[in-house]
Amino acid sequence: MQTGGRGLSSQEAKQRLEQHGPNTLSRKKSTSAVGMFLAQFKDLMIVILAIATVLSALLGETTEAVTIIAIVLLNAVMGFVQEYRTEKTLEALKALSAPVAKVWRDGRLVTLAAEELVPGDLLSLTAGDRIPADASAEGCVALSSDESIITGESVPVAKKNGSKLYMGATIAAGHCEARVTATGMDTEMGHIAGMLEEHREEKTPLQQRLDELGKFVAVACIVVCLAVSAIGYFKGESLMNMILTGISLSVAAIPEGMPAIVTIVLALSVGRILKKGAVIRKLHAVETLGSAGVICTDKTGTLTQNKMTVKEIYCGGRGIAVGGDGYAAQGSFSCAGKYVDAAGDPLLGRLFAVMALCTEARVTLKKDRYEVQGDPTETALLVAAGKAGVTREKLLAEWKPTGERPFDSARKMMSVTVRGRGGDLLLCKGAPDVLLGHCSRVALPGGSRPMTAADRREIENAAEAMAKRALRVIGLAESPDPGTGEKDLVFLGLAGMIDPPRPEVAPAVRQCRRAGIKPVMITGDHRDTAAAIAREVGILRPGDEVLTGAQIEKLTDAELAAKCRRVSVYARVSPAHKLRIVKAWKAAGKVVAMTGDGVNDAPAVKAADIGVAMGISGTDVTKEAASVVILDDNFATIVSAVEEGRVIYQNIRSFIRYLLTCNLGEVLSMLFSMMLGAPVALLPIQILMVNLLTDGLPAIALGMEPPSHKIMEKPPRPKKEGLFAHGLMATIIVRGIFLGACTSGAFYSVYQMSGGDIVLARSAGYLVLVLSQMVHIFECRGKGFSLTGNPYLIFASLVSVSSTLLTVYLPVLQPIFRTTAVGPEYALPVLTGIFAGPVLFFVLRKTWHLLRRGRRPS
Repeated sequence: MQTGGRGLSSQEAKQRLEQHGPNTLSRKKSTSAVGMFLAQFKDLMIVILAIATVLSALLGETTEAVTIIAIVLLNAVMGFVQEYRTEKTLEALKALSAPVAKVWRDGRLVTLAAEELVPGDLLSLTAGDRIPADASAEGCVALSSDESIITGESVPVAKKNGSKLYMGATIAAGHCEARVTATGMDTEMGHIAGMLEEHREEKTPLQQRLDELGKFVAVACIVVCLAVSAIGYFKGESLMNMILTGISLSVAAIPEGMPAIVTIVLALSVGRILKKGAVIRKLHAVETLGSAGVICTDKTGTLTQNKMTVKEIYCGGRGIAVGGDGYAAQGSFSCAGKYVDAAGDPLLGRLFAVMALCTEARVTLKKDRYEVQGDPTETALLVAAGKAGVTREKLLAEWKPTGERPFDSARKMMSVTVRGRGGDLLLCKGAPDVLLGHCSRVALPGGSRPMTAADRREIENAAEAMAKRALRVIGLAESPDPGTGEKDLVFLGLAGMIDPPRPEVAPAVRQCRRAGIKPVMITGDHRDTAAAIAREVGILRPGDEVLTGAQIEKLTDAELAAKCRRVSVYARVSPAHKLRIVKAWKAAGKVVAMTGDGVNDAPAVKAADIGVAMGISGTDVTKEAASVVILDDNFATIVSAVEEGRVIYQNIRSFIRYLLTCNLGEVLSMLFSMMLGAPVALLPIQILMVNLLTDGLPAIALGMEPPSHKIMEKPPRPKKEGLFAHGLMATIIVRGIFLGACTSGAFYSVYQMSGGDIVLARSAGYLVLVLSQMVHIFECRGKGFSLTGNPYLIFASLVSVSSTLLTVYLPVLQPIFRTTAVGPEYALPVLTGIFAGPVLFFVLRKTWHLLRRGRRPS
């Protein structure tokens, strides 16, 4: 790459900008808003509803036609809004790029818009700067980069000359100059954007099942039209009358309100989940959560607190446990289970002094927690010292820093010189193996002595033991003679730290296990660190495997899909690996939820059946790619959302059972009455009243049914399980036949008893149909005939019954609905029609269960 001495000239930069394009994340040409909106009308159920609108208008039922149009438009608008919001994903990726950059141009350091950067530009970067393009570091001074949003690495990565810097990452410490190596879509961030663009969102299981239902309804409508028209025609009715009757029946068969009811019920569940700490961005995602069989979760910030914490100290030959997680100011010290007075221990005091003074980080105590600024490792040491009452502010009153040698990735050490009343001290910290090479003495409670080979082995063993427990180990030392430099140091001790798991994660994982859900950790962190955290929270159990990114590279997609069931932890993985893991689980037939917070998680989050983003630590990119956003970054909240999803699916099945049974009953009541030689049992206006009021409101209330206490003790349903599984279709058909037979039977009985009064007969049939539906809705709860537990259902049923009685007995409404009062002399056929269906169905079910039990082998 040819460049000038101090960056590019303006002319060179202009030429390269024309060659490489702006430093932005491009995207394919997106569908226009109008195109998105029109695409919503391709759904089969929407097409059926549109046809119903035309048929209703032809029949002169303008009220029904307007109602159906409103439902079609409502669903189209809802779908359009959801799709339009997902189009913001790549816009959020663009926002992550630094808006401005400090760059050398024409020999001068200037500030430019980041999109004007080109390969070859020389950047100036310092702590806190967001890196505006992929670059190669030059002139590094104590440089480290926070790349967690790109790689998932939980701690800043030390950089040296020639190290790669990534667009979107942040300079955590130090400063450097950096030569731009890639811009725009050629950067690592650009590759992630490309993966997002390539992945097309799939329909959720619920949407697929509703599509199947739409096809079923379409076939049913055609069959009903043909059957009724043929029966009437062969009985001598005119062809035109039979065609109009068939159309009327097909309108009755279509559950016009079902899409709207699904939308309303899902929206109500969104409100309930919001109270538990999650935002549902896509309505159908609620139900998908309930069928999740695998939750693939990031480690850093999701399972862990993203707060590096010192958990162990080795000092004076003792292993000391440190209590308190995260940035809590309180924390006890203990050795072999016995309390240690850290504040009153002189040797520990010297160790804590190095932690507090040999640092570039800063912490501020606010109430009972610390607010931190700087490298996570250094802040962890400061917080640990603070727990013992040793703070930088107190020490600076006695010791004055006079010199500093920053951390260097080659030396792997940092040292500062301080001056006090007793003279100067050199304080050092660094990698234990490197630091030990500079130590000639070891500190003990009574002073210090020359370090022996046995001392060295003991310290090395202590460091190795900490590392095996996935702790990041830092060595600490001092020298009373700074003039000799970082030599002949007095070894003080070791500090082992880790990003601790959230306390609520382990119970949530146990609940996942009970519900038959497999939790899987996917992280960019080291294998041992990932395994230790996973083992602590219960994700990694005996017999489970840990797979690294390097091992994934050697597997084909088919091999990964076959192996994934045995793997609980994936470590050192890239964004492409995460995407492959999600696809592998989907290929294995599981409904996959993927949680994440960083940009590196976004492609996998979008590819999963249900993408879950963290609301606090999550980037805008991940939130836009996700279907669910967890506001409190709490893994346990995900489990609560899964429970709500299961409840929703259970309730949707209940009200679909109710609606289809009722609609089938309406159609069959008309068909049976014609087969008996009588006129059509119900008029279109009466059918409309039943479908939109007496069906709709109770169905919504049925969708608000509370969960059963055992709902999270059942395994997730299979991915390919149909909406009518477990005999639901048979139940709908049998119960619909009973409903239609009872309604037509009551209609025909009153028709005969009244000497052919068709208005009275239809009023009786109308009453029987509605009231028997109100009895049937309590059957659909699956809890017998219990009237408790769902006050909304009681209220909705009362409203429906009251509305129906008003349309029959209120004189001002009788001409509108073509009804008349049904007197007590017709109580027997009406009451028989209402209660015969539930009784017959109860007897039939009991008989069926007894027969099945009798066929089972003993």
